[in-house]
Amino acid sequence: MLVDSHCHLDFPDFAEDLDGIVSRARAAGIGRMVTISTRVRKLNQLLAIAERYDDVYCSVGTHPHNADEEDGIAPDELIALTQHPKVVALGEAGLDYFYDNGSPEAQARGFRAHIAAARATGLPLVIHTREADEDCGRILEEEATKGSFRAVLHCYTGGRELALKAVSLGLYIGFTGILTFKKSEALRALAAELPSDRILVETDSPYLAPGKFRGKRNEPAYVVEVAKVLAETRGVSFDEISRQTSENFFRLFSRVKA
Repeated sequence: MLVDSHCHLDFPDFAEDLDGIVSRARAAGIGRMVTISTRVRKLNQLLAIAERYDDVYCSVGTHPHNADEEDGIAPDELIALTQHPKVVALGEAGLDYFYDNGSPEAQARGFRAHIAAARATGLPLVIHTREADEDCGRILEEEATKGSFRAVLHCYTGGRELALKAVSLGLYIGFTGILTFKKSEALRALAAELPSDRILVETDSPYLAPGKFRGKRNEPAYVVEVAKVLAETRGVSFDEISRQTSENFFRLFSRVKA
């Protein structure tokens, strides 16, 4: 079994084909899918999907692109929204300096609020970080001094230093179809180096279709292609990488039924 630890089934790209998306994922051996929140205020849309399918779960959080729109959401509000049994994580939250969406100040406030909620609930935080390695690493280290929390740096494209810092703090690293791209040699080198108990696979669909499907709409079934390349990169079998990443997923996303 494989798990797609990060997809966006509520996005319009999937609206007319949701049953087909889930059916193809199941046929490909994808045992669980987590559809990730980008706006706290739209949680009901994710819950409707998660409640529709036994093998789909969701998170609650504010993407850094929406940090100004949802600025000021307190940890207590996030904590209250995690009471639904299908909510298995916080986020995605974090820092994105690649696009000029969401002021850095609002992103940082939201990031810290989500960390506080993750610390209080014991649920994992899904972290989005892009072109923000230094500030992300600093916030993670500062917050770790206040008490431990669980998290994954999803769709990782950052540098080696941040990845190793995150792992040293007990966090996980998630890999998407970017790992399969021809120009991702440095990312594959990092993926080969990380501890086997700290790696996850995901699609971030409908975006970032792996090389075999480049240019097409991505979907959870394609996480198989990410796992194939991760297995090859690490010099292990596909079955072994499936076992490792699934075990890691259930350890981190402990509210999901195995």
